[in-house]
Amino acid sequence: MNINTFILILTLMSGIALFLYGMMVMGDGLKQMAGNKLELILYKLTNTPLKGLMLGAAVTAIIQSSSATTVMVVGFVNAGMMKVTQAIGIIMGANIGTSITGWILCLSYIDGKQGIAQLLSTATLSAIVAIVGIIFRMFLKKDWQHALGNIMLGFAILMIGMQTMSGSVAPLKESEVFINALTSFNNPILGIGFGILLTAIIQSASAGVGILQALSVTGAITFGSAFPMIMGIGVGAACPVLLSAIGTNKFGKRTALVYLVNDMCAMIIGTILFYSANALLHFDFLNMSMSPV
Repeated sequence: MNINTFILILTLMSGIALFLYGMMVMGDGLKQMAGNKLELILYKLTNTPLKGLMLGAAVTAIIQSSSATTVMVVGFVNAGMMKVTQAIGIIMGANIGTSITGWILCLSYIDGKQGIAQLLSTATLSAIVAIVGIIFRMFLKKDWQHALGNIMLGFAILMIGMQTMSGSVAPLKESEVFINALTSFNNPILGIGFGILLTAIIQSASAGVGILQALSVTGAITFGSAFPMIMGIGVGAACPVLLSAIGTNKFGKRTALVYLVNDMCAMIIGTILFYSANALLHFDFLNMSMSPV
């Protein structure tokens, strides 16, 4: 390994570290602002599957983690506060809500050259949010103000982490080895396996998608390779939920299993339908380079 490769890997890892820390700080700040309200809402508003689905999507969009939402639900089921049937709707909604993070991350790729675009650029946005956040955190007194400051600082750190990741991998667009490696993920089995492994290691589907978005700036990520990786990322998100079910009663374990089965079914059905349609229609966009959006 030469010094340039070492520096690239080190910079990429530091970007991932900042990204994960920013996401954690944001989530903790949001939960701190809500206090016990999240738990109370999850418990009370699940009397119909549709309500559960909408609630799961909304809560996950707020706290930026489908795993965290489902882990809370596992705890409620284990404590006897909620039935497994109530949990199913929330779990399905959580998988929808987790996609919001990817859209938030697209803000970090706004290329501000002039005018309003420059005001919305990552550097400007992150700077403003960080300055306001530190003022709330250090100079104001109330707990909710401190929590709001933490949310803002977490957001700024998350955006900087995304930029660090993107900047570190940008030179790889010239690397044939890297491009060939990513191209191999056009194989659905390899792509799904990579997505599961990546998410199992970093314990976050949102972070997995964020890393994929960062890699897309190289131009080497095609639709054909992105699709199976995202399918795998969805299944890998079940790992922290399964770990949380260790030591729970049979109902808690069933709830965690529902999360895994839901993700597995989505992956299997989605993959079969897509590649069956491709065999018949021969999609032209499979070799299209993907942008972060």
